[in-house]
Formats: sequence, C-alpha cells, structure tokens
Amino acid sequence: MQSLAVFYPEGHEAHFEAHHPERPERLAAVRRAFIQLGLWEGALQVAPLAVSREVLQAVHSPAYLNNLEMVCRRGGHLDADTYSTPASWELALNSAGGAARVAQAVWQGEAQRGFALTRPPGHHACHGQGMGFCLINNIAVAAEQLVQKEGVQRIAIVDLDLHHGNGTQDIFWTRGDVFYLSTHQSPFYPGSGGLGEIGAGPGQGKTANFPLPPGSGDQAFLTLMDELILPLLERYQPEIVLVSYGFDPHWSDPLGQLALSAAGYGHLVGRLAAWADDHCEGRLALVLEGGYSLEAATECTRMVLSAMLDISTEDALGPSPYPESQAWRIMFERARRLWDT
Repeated sequence: MQSLAVFYPEGHEAHFEAHHPERPERLAAVRRAFIQLGLWEGALQVAPLAVSREVLQAVHSPAYLNNLEMVCRRGGHLDADTYSTPASWELALNSAGGAARVAQAVWQGEAQRGFALTRPPGHHACHGQGMGFCLINNIAVAAEQLVQKEGVQRIAIVDLDLHHGNGTQDIFWTRGDVFYLSTHQSPFYPGSGGLGEIGAGPGQGKTANFPLPPGSGDQAFLTLMDELILPLLERYQPEIVLVSYGFDPHWSDPLGQLALSAAGYGHLVGRLAAWADDHCEGRLALVLEGGYSLEAATECTRMVLSAMLDISTEDALGPSPYPESQAWRIMFERARRLWDT
C-alpha cells in the first residue's frame, strides 16, 4: 500500500475567467506544498474514472446535467459568479472522476490516504443547480461511486470549507448512508447551514451544521472537532471519511472572516486521520473545494499533508494577527444540547 493517492486535473487551466478568484494558480499553489514535502513524485498518481451516467444522475438531475453541458459548450455562465468555458464540461467530469478514483484507491487499500486536487470545485453544486463557482459536486460523486460500485454502506463527509456546502447537503438530505457534517462562517454565502438543518426522512440526524461567527479561529474549530464532530463520527461509525478541503477558513483569505491558522487546519485533519486509523482502517480522502489566498493554499496544504502522513513541519504563516472572538461559544452550547454530546 502506498501512503498517498493523488489526482491532478491535467489541462484545468482551460477553465479560466479573467480576474475571477477561482483561478488556475490555486492548484499550482496547492501542488507546491506536495513538492516542498517531497510527496509529489512518490505518490500514487491516479487517472479519473469514467463516471457512469447512473452515478451522475443519482447526484444531479438529468435536466441539470444536460443544461450544464450546453452552457459549457458555449462558454456561458450558470449565474453571475459561476463561469464556464468550452473546456469546462470535460474538466468537470474529469474532476468528479478524479475524486471518485481517489476515494476508490483509499477504499480498496491501494493507498492509506487520498487527495483529489479537483477543479472546478464542487460542494455548492446541488441536485438540480450549479452555483458558487461549482459545476459538478465532486465529493458527492465520489461518495455515490463508493455506494453504487463498491458497496459502501456508511460514509461521512466532513466539510471544512469557509462556506456551507449547500449542494452536498441538498444531495444527501434524505439519505442515511451519507452523514454530512459542516463547519462554516455564518451569516455568509450561500445562506444555508443553520444549526437546526439536520436532514429529513431516512436522512434525519445525518446532517450536522456548525455555523461559526466571524473571528472564530483555532480554538473554536478544535473544540468543535473534539467535542462534537468526532463524537458524532463515533456514533455513526462510517466506513470511510471524505473531507471537503477548502483552505478559505484561513485568516488570510480575502473572501472570508474566519481566523483558522494553517497549523490549526493541520490539527483538524490530524484528528480525523487518527480517528480513521482507529475506526475505519485509516480510510481518509480529501477533495479540494475553495480557498483564494495562494500563500494559504500552500501552507494549509503543507500542514494538512503533514498531519495525514505524520510529517513534522512548521506553519510559516503563523496564527491570526487578531485575537480570536469567543462569540462561537453560544452556537457551541446550542449544538451540544441539540446533539446531546
């Protein structure tokens, strides 16, 4: 078994719009972290799966997929923020297939951990609508591929992006085989992810949201991880943990107001990795979402990789220069009562 399976979307530079924050340089900055740690050449580099229509249509409606392909062919916009180019349809399929292949490699024991450098990102793409820079929901496709093709019965998706993954929540809202847990800034785009949003039907109690006020940093995130997220994983006992990795909670991100450090992000993923080692044979895979500071892209990724693979390194950007707000404690106490942890 190799230590790390990696997907990199060759040709992703063709998905580009001038002056847009979701730009190709993001992936160059992420890959730089692998190179600095000496992990790029030795990793298991995987090609994307050709995801079946059956899997895609379990995640997105046929009408949305058809519309998305047509919009991409002419290089149009899904909304004011979400662009496409004539190359974007194939690149979106490749990224979804790459996330699915990384998850497969981890599930089948080809690699201990996985990291899919997906672009375009995915967690805002709902069942019938793309938005928030996202075209196809990569992590949802990876989870669905595991369910349909690998027979996995319980998956946890832990979303650590700045923004709530409304698309992932929407797709699995009424399902009990995927437990979606999210930390995110609130109030903020896209406006969803309230504490009381916990799923419905067979999915009731399989969605957990932890909306954080601006200024929340390492203490808030680590408390949520230790006292809410890990106990909920313990209760659910997933067979594999997938992580929506957005580095935009970092204090330097230009679009957000959270105060997480790169070292703090590493500690979060390190705790998930340790939990996975103890409970699901170490099966942990990350799927790239947002993040718009190139310096944070490299440093957060260095710290996350170090935590996943037990490598010693230091956070070159350091902690937030501003004191952490304690306003998050109100939400935390309400969440603890809600989930009885």
